[in-house]
Amino acid sequence: MSGRFTVTYHVRAAASEIEARAKAIAVEQSVEMPLAAIDDEAVLADIVGQVEGIDDLGQDVFAVRIGLASATVGHDAGQFLNMVFGNTSLHDDVVLADVAVPDALRATLGGPRHGIAALRTRLRLHQRAMTGSALKPQGLPPEDLGSLAEHLARGGLDFIKDDHGLADQHYAPFAERVVACAAGVARGVRSTGHPTLYVPSITGNLDQMRAQVRLARDEGLHCVMIAPMIAGFPAMQALVRDYPDMAFMAHPSLGGAARIAPDLLIGGLFRLMGADAVIFPNHGGRFGYSPATCLRLAQRARRSDDGMKPALPVPAGGMTLDRTREILDFYGEDTMLLIGGSLLMARANITAETERFVRAVADHTLSASGRA
Repeated sequence: MSGRFTVTYHVRAAASEIEARAKAIAVEQSVEMPLAAIDDEAVLADIVGQVEGIDDLGQDVFAVRIGLASATVGHDAGQFLNMVFGNTSLHDDVVLADVAVPDALRATLGGPRHGIAALRTRLRLHQRAMTGSALKPQGLPPEDLGSLAEHLARGGLDFIKDDHGLADQHYAPFAERVVACAAGVARGVRSTGHPTLYVPSITGNLDQMRAQVRLARDEGLHCVMIAPMIAGFPAMQALVRDYPDMAFMAHPSLGGAARIAPDLLIGGLFRLMGADAVIFPNHGGRFGYSPATCLRLAQRARRSDDGMKPALPVPAGGMTLDRTREILDFYGEDTMLLIGGSLLMARANITAETERFVRAVADHTLSASGRA
């Protein structure tokens, strides 16, 4: 790759220091050594980062734009992340705010292979928002998780996913859990006629995740969930490339552990890595994201003007049924509402409560079309 791409950092510094701080970041994120020690003119001209602009955001925070050499990235998702925020992530006065992804890297990674439209086609669903829930709690054996999956599927959900804490534990080994849950969902589908999709969570090293994706595919499944910050961007890059028939849902676990703007990381970079759907903490739930952050994240996930397919935003994290209208008014219909614990509280009445959830989402679509 030739040329440069622009990375934007929000830097906390005094006005008198910001120019020097910006130059230091440009060096740190490119050659990581004193420029006086470099005698290769090509390196100095083509590789060393360049400060492209500094904007004062107020309260001693500045938006610093650095031009980095595309050649330093290659076609490696991990190296891309390293170049844009590797060493600088260790500086507590810097937040990675935005990245203009190099065209060649975007072409290599390709973003979502399926996107919102293909997910809708698989569900035979072309208007309303999508619905989902999670299999909880950890500690249940496969047969109990399969039974829970069946009850949720009988309620007409679109997606039933593993809780992200389910891995390959002794009480619910991956292979046994996937078989039991896929069978449970299949029983529910036979009763409703609605093509509910079960989404197992894949974990472990790359070889283990490959085997898990193959097992899921052998069970007739079409979608898996991965936590990109746990699995690693290069591993996700490999899986999305090697299993183009599978859709990938990205979970945000560990997504708050680094100083990367959530809309960039979850809405932008997860999508770049191939996520067809991105789960994120909704405002007003268990986590502290603001409405503005959530809206930016959803809008970034659903972009379609950059040559990649839009990904489905999935607000989650302490959602309740009585917020259905509010959430859909906020995000629109190209959204999946993921409600877990609130449905599970219904216990023996979980299927009826799930049906109520699905009806509330469908009713919102009818109401919205009537208001249009």
